[in-house]
Amino acid sequence: MYQQRKEPGTVSAVRFGPFSRALSEAVDHRGLSLSRIRAHLAARGVSVAESTLSYWRRGLRHPSTPRSLDVVRALEAVLGLAPDSLVVLIGPQRRPGESDRRPSLTELRQSWTETCTLLDELSESPGAAVNAKLDVVTVVDVLTMTAQGRIAEISSTMVVRARASGADGFVVTHQDEPGTDMEATTVFAADGCRKGRVRRSTSSPGMVFELLFDRGLAEGETHTFAFTLRLAASVRSTCFHRTVRSRMSAYLLRLRFDPAAIPARCVKTVREREELAPVVSEPLHPGPGASVSAYFEGLDVGIAGIDLIWE
Repeated sequence: MYQQRKEPGTVSAVRFGPFSRALSEAVDHRGLSLSRIRAHLAARGVSVAESTLSYWRRGLRHPSTPRSLDVVRALEAVLGLAPDSLVVLIGPQRRPGESDRRPSLTELRQSWTETCTLLDELSESPGAAVNAKLDVVTVVDVLTMTAQGRIAEISSTMVVRARASGADGFVVTHQDEPGTDMEATTVFAADGCRKGRVRRSTSSPGMVFELLFDRGLAEGETHTFAFTLRLAASVRSTCFHRTVRSRMSAYLLRLRFDPAAIPARCVKTVREREELAPVVSEPLHPGPGASVSAYFEGLDVGIAGIDLIWE
């Protein structure tokens, strides 16, 4: 395995670019997986999501913030490159405000199109961006599975931060497996909120619902709330994914299986969009108590969750 610091120009793309190809060749030359590179960066006090490294390497995204420059400089050290050899290949930064744009749910998940039309029923201005005044900071989802491999219950705890003053609630969009009877799915508000309006799709297994805070948040204020979905008539699940529309600090997903129905494989995945192949794909192994967990740190825009393979 290559261990020593490389001299400038050893990898031709590091001299000529573009950034994505230079990074990819340097990673291949170093012989480390992205998860190992991320661990080396963490040892240097630099935190970055594995999905972000994958996006950069494949040219799907580009380092574009001052913090990204710190990550790239740390990458140069980990990969044994000369200082600034990657930094000079980054090129123009994003235009002001460009990084703040949130893709719509249907841009990320085309199969949700029919469900997402329900959002206009809960909006004062049809077509307006949902939850526009809030950033999702941290989420913990805990799923309880049945002996038939169905999701019986989803308990979610969310921490949000107000981007602007006045945010007084959050709209949740839930899409289930085809064949699930959404009329039998019930919503229960737990801490920090109460249930508002609920709308169910008649043409797809989807629903949207309001969780109301009963007060407006001040700009920059954080708020924690929790809710539970109980699915009385779901079908066997092949996955559970959360859609991330802006950078999220942390996401923890836990699945509790019935000991008589543990999948043949569980895979932690991150995708840029629903129809694309995963940029992160890691096997998970159920531990004591027939449960499995996936922890995601510093998630970028995309879809994160666990795929279930039963046979």
